Amino acid sequence: PSHVAVKVTAAGEMDEAEKARLSQMGLMTAVAIAIHNLPEGLATFLSTVSDVGSGASLGIAVAIHNVPEGLRVAMPIYYATGDKWKAFIWSLLSGVTEPIGGIAGYAVLQPVFTDVVYGCVFSMVGGMMVFIVCHELLPAAHRYMKDGNKTTAWLVVGMLVMAASLVIFAF
Repeated sequence: PSHVAVKVTAAGEMDEAEKARLSQMGLMTAVAIAIHNLPEGLATFLSTVSDVGSGASLGIAVAIHNVPEGLRVAMPIYYATGDKWKAFIWSLLSGVTEPIGGIAGYAVLQPVFTDVVYGCVFSMVGGMMVFIVCHELLPAAHRYMKDGNKTTAWLVVGMLVMAASLVIFAF
């Protein structure tokens, strides 16, 4: 039978170098997600300002999307430290930037806000997220997964699903 085996070890069973790697990955992910959440909050805020129904729908989708983001921050920190509260706090800090981004971004960009500015902000943040995935998360997944090829395959499937959804919803 096909299955994915995950190597899960307690914080006490890891050497210090492995704990440091996991902590660094968790903190870099927290920073990347916090930065990513700034324009995401702005998009949700602007969507709500223009149409409450669309904003509510987008807000629900973003809330659901934030659950795995929080886990991506919390899990490496928890496994590196064994401290649930530290993992929770870092997840919370990375997520709280979303409403801050909505309000602050709108206040700062409102006088010069154009489609070009919007596109530039999202392009920069998207690039940062791709870098973090390729440089930190994917190598860590390969390190902890028995079959790293499946990890890469699912990454590609996720990209294809997102690309297809963009095409489908554009019409």
